[in-house]
Amino acid sequence: SSFPKSLDTIYGGAEVFSKMLSEATDGNFQVQVFAAGELVPGLQAADATAAGTVEACHTVAYYYWGKDPTWALGAAVPFSLNARGINAWHYHGGGIDLFNEFLATQGLFGLPGGNTGVQMGGWFRKQINTVADLSGLKMRIGGFAGKVVAKLGVVPQQIAGGDIYPALEKGTIDAAEWVGPYDDEKLGFYKVAPYYYYPGWWEGGPTVHLMFNKAKYEELPAAYK
Repeated sequence: SSFPKSLDTIYGGAEVFSKMLSEATDGNFQVQVFAAGELVPGLQAADATAAGTVEACHTVAYYYWGKDPTWALGAAVPFSLNARGINAWHYHGGGIDLFNEFLATQGLFGLPGGNTGVQMGGWFRKQINTVADLSGLKMRIGGFAGKVVAKLGVVPQQIAGGDIYPALEKGTIDAAEWVGPYDDEKLGFYKVAPYYYYPGWWEGGPTVHLMFNKAKYEELPAAYK
């Protein structure tokens, strides 16, 4: 997984998948889940899966948009669909097949593995009262959104969830967005960045993906697929 174990909702999604898969196959198909950094760094999960270092990963597609902006379309882009809309696209608008056409070029096969819903705007070490206050502000922000907020003067930083707190504490970054109050509190951001802003217009409903090494997936029996 691209996420730390402390996040029982997001990381927990991978554990639920593993449990349900085991139950559906009478214990014959087992998936062992590892947290970010245990096998590979969180932001390298998809790369490791494509390379065969691991057979599958639990991640968010927009983490890899720097290689190709198409990655972001599988998760979320600014001012785009909310959770209901993106799920409708995936399951009823051909989104799963379309995104897999792209993932196939990366050596991967993917399926939606949940959605966070609309997110918060983030935690800031100082108050933001005007657009000018954003100039030069180093902010942890995931995905294609970084390219958009850069137009406002923000200096975007892509940092894995488990590494955000120390970066805020040390002042390496000035602000960070993650998900919402429940998950953010678990990571302790409020202790070092007291100003919390809303909304996260760049993430109306990001999809979390289960991605599989395409060659390994195709070797599976039809019932397991």
